[in-house]
Amino acid sequence: MDLLPGESSLNMVKKTGFRSLKLVNVDMDQVLGDKPVGVDYGKLENGLSYYVRCNSKPKMRAALALGVKVGSVLEEEDERGVAHIVEHLAFSATQKYTNHDIVKFLESVGAEFGACQNAVTSADDTIYELFVPVDKLELLSEAISVLAEFSSEIRVSKDDLERERGAVLEEYRGNRNATGRMQDAHWLLMMAGSKYAERLPIGLEKVIRTVSPETVKQFYQKWYHLSNMAVIAVGDFPNTESVVELIKNQFGLKSSAPERPLIPTYQVPSHEEPRYSCFNESEATGSAVIISYKTPAGELNTVRDYRDLLAESMFLYALNQRFFKIARRKDPPFFSCSTSADVLVNPLKAYMITSSCKQKGTIQALESMLIEVARVRLHGFSEREVSIVRALLMSEIESAYLERDQMQSTSLRDEYLQHFLRNEPVIGMEYEAQLQKTLLPYITAAEISKFADKLQTSCSCVIKTIEPRASAIVDDLKNVVSKVSALEEERNISPWDEEHIPEEIVSRKPNPGNIVQQCEYSNIGATELILSNGMRVCYKSTDFLDDQVIFTGFSYGGLSELAESEYFSCSMGPTIAGEIGVYGYRPSVLMDMLAGKRAEVSTKLGAYTRTFAGDCSPSDLETALQLVYQLFTTNVTPGEEDVKIVMQMAEEMVRNQDRDPYTAFANRVKELNYGNSYFFRPTRLRDLKKVDPMKACEYFNKCFKDPSTFSMVIVGNIDASIALPLILQYLGGIPKPPEPLMQYNRDDLTGLPFTFPRTIIREVVRSPMVEEQCSVQLCFPVELNNGTMVEDIHVVGFLSKLLETKIMQVLRFKHGQIYTVGVSVFLGGNKPSRTANVRGDISINFSCDPEISSKLVDLTLDEILRLQEEGPSAEDVSTILEIEQRTHENGIQENYYWLERILHSYQSRIYSGDVGTCFETQEEGRLKVRQSLTPETAQLALRNIIPYPCKEQYTVVILMPRTSPFKLLDSFFRSTTSFGRDAKILAGIAGLAILGLSLWRRSRSVH
Repeated sequence: MDLLPGESSLNMVKKTGFRSLKLVNVDMDQVLGDKPVGVDYGKLENGLSYYVRCNSKPKMRAALALGVKVGSVLEEEDERGVAHIVEHLAFSATQKYTNHDIVKFLESVGAEFGACQNAVTSADDTIYELFVPVDKLELLSEAISVLAEFSSEIRVSKDDLERERGAVLEEYRGNRNATGRMQDAHWLLMMAGSKYAERLPIGLEKVIRTVSPETVKQFYQKWYHLSNMAVIAVGDFPNTESVVELIKNQFGLKSSAPERPLIPTYQVPSHEEPRYSCFNESEATGSAVIISYKTPAGELNTVRDYRDLLAESMFLYALNQRFFKIARRKDPPFFSCSTSADVLVNPLKAYMITSSCKQKGTIQALESMLIEVARVRLHGFSEREVSIVRALLMSEIESAYLERDQMQSTSLRDEYLQHFLRNEPVIGMEYEAQLQKTLLPYITAAEISKFADKLQTSCSCVIKTIEPRASAIVDDLKNVVSKVSALEEERNISPWDEEHIPEEIVSRKPNPGNIVQQCEYSNIGATELILSNGMRVCYKSTDFLDDQVIFTGFSYGGLSELAESEYFSCSMGPTIAGEIGVYGYRPSVLMDMLAGKRAEVSTKLGAYTRTFAGDCSPSDLETALQLVYQLFTTNVTPGEEDVKIVMQMAEEMVRNQDRDPYTAFANRVKELNYGNSYFFRPTRLRDLKKVDPMKACEYFNKCFKDPSTFSMVIVGNIDASIALPLILQYLGGIPKPPEPLMQYNRDDLTGLPFTFPRTIIREVVRSPMVEEQCSVQLCFPVELNNGTMVEDIHVVGFLSKLLETKIMQVLRFKHGQIYTVGVSVFLGGNKPSRTANVRGDISINFSCDPEISSKLVDLTLDEILRLQEEGPSAEDVSTILEIEQRTHENGIQENYYWLERILHSYQSRIYSGDVGTCFETQEEGRLKVRQSLTPETAQLALRNIIPYPCKEQYTVVILMPRTSPFKLLDSFFRSTTSFGRDAKILAGIAGLAILGLSLWRRSRSVH
């Protein structure tokens, strides 16, 4: 049998189930192939590569990209940051498009547009991405034309560059927070001795401020050669030939310099001796340890390479499972720990082990991490561990295979980008599934364990600790390495101690319930069941994804019902119970029990509702429903050690938040807008001391005990003949308690103490910062009349998008002073009663230069007032209607969309027992708003929903760096001159969170 199927046989592969998929005869030295499978692939005479594939997920959409093998590593010293500036300028002006016309085009067709969505610059490459509708041929042609402009027609005039500097500087400033500093420092440590160390994509502030148009243009013209580029188009096309023709028409006449520039390769030198660093970051909200092992990035050329990649994945899975279990032991050395492998830059790959730990706990965490890797070298993984990770990988490839014809176009686009940029083979999902199914059973424990040899301190190892306050020094790290090396050399590390794993999740199957009432709602294609224990279950079968079933159950009555004396204990219930195990087993045991199954269930306690939610494969629906059954029948009892671990983590989190400037900022926003209630106040150490673990678990047990109070919605690939007996057994079999528990009428719920200020309040929260950061949040109160609530909720959605678009145009495109802006809506300020009004707020947030923050707030208020007094243009209204319609069209092809829509129908204030009618009424409200939305009605809505004039009632909180007393006094007088008596200055002490150390630093941009 041939290793790779030919094109003709690919089209003949039947949609058989994974279990009947045939194995393949493999030659380990067989080359996987250079040509990507399943795509129309070629190269134009000018050197441009192209990839075109028809794919109908989602319908009438196309995912496009221009991949360019040009990144920041190619910059000279006076160009540091120029690759990223070029990327910004692309969306600003080209020969054909000026004054951000590209942005206007994208918005006019409802295309995705926003921070981190359209372009990305890394050390090795630059990628431009578009996601556009293709229901009209001219839209696809125009989108490809935009990419063609990026390839050779980006305009670099003095005015263009000056307009864009502010946005790039703001992006630079945003990267200079605690997370950015930690990432940059680790990057320098990892890349030391190579050009990569000095070529972070964001560049240098001096270059961003002063680089000349000539320097930018020279870099662009030198490196942006068509032979270094590929255009990718994946979408719902009638055929690939017509799209290839469009690419030829748009790109074919483009030309580059006669000689193709040679892209140099920069190596990262290896080193036998470990590198050590104890990094102290005063704004870090936690302590961490990072161990990195560098290795050359090998190529994936043969079946043997692919088999090695599978073995490596099994090694990482198995090691992560051990780390997960260690973190849940008595007095664990770390709160969490995981390992991964990734290609950081073209010539370099790294294995990284990262842990978070308690304050002054980095040395203990490091020792545990090193010992576990050494344990694998000495004793290997057990056959049971290997069988578990084998089942996990088999489950993943089965899911991918079953949904091979339902892959998102964006995922396929990214796969072809990696083929072009990193030479990763594309062999087709059918064959990849066959290959994995053939190879996985024969990868042995010894082979997998052998990968631990790559994780030795002599293998270009970098060891780093991160602490807010110094407790470890480099000598401490060296001593730990020496200690563990001696233990390993003396074989004084014991084998892994395995836990007993039960065979069945439900040891004794419950007696099935029965259906008391059944209703069919043909307008939404759903069936509703009332079970004998009172639970309401609504299911909808779809064909969007063959390997997905999702569900959510909810009941009214949540944390708003608790008195202050109970709140802190009960709100900790999910955390404490989750650590013990809410499904009848400890998390570390349940993890092994679920190996090879795709089923997960989570819980949440909100202000007004209690919910559980799940995601599973149709073949694992029984397992998922068993977990729900276990949730309702398990009584969680706190153990002393379990509680100790949870409270230690909670206390560490509270202490760490006190160093975070953004936490102080967010806390003040909540306090100002929602009142100083215990529900909105930040948790303090004194609050944790009030927590009663027994009360916390008792409350959690009560929350998920009475099935008669719950309604559950299930959406996905559901075969009713299989699902119904499972629903009756595991949902209908949940016993109903003798007395009703937590039965609340939605109209009688206790509302949150939501009190938005009735005046203008402008405040500054000042925090000590290592580097200047500034964040602004501007809020307006919203109250929707219960009688017109259905339409008004949709109106608020349209207005939020309108405000976002218009403020972006003013602050970014006109004044060039921000990177991006966000507008969010909160409508949970009142209980979900069927008679009360809806209350909440609209908030606008952006970051900027601290010196001009107040000016930008005034510009924002000016723009909102202009919209209230003059109204938006017809083009503005058309744009937001198009964006909403395109979002809706994408949504109706997704299971999550239908799950949320049906849930919202049950939870709607107009719901009175008929979910189909409620769904229809909401959709009619949406259509009514769309049909009636004009510049005049939008203007009226802006006056009715936001206080009018907008400058008479709002709150503004600005996060600013704490300055010297003299500067502070000067700032105060300037502030009071502008804002009168309402100006206040507050001090906050905080630090910034460790959000994860991503070494593959990419500078993303919105244009």
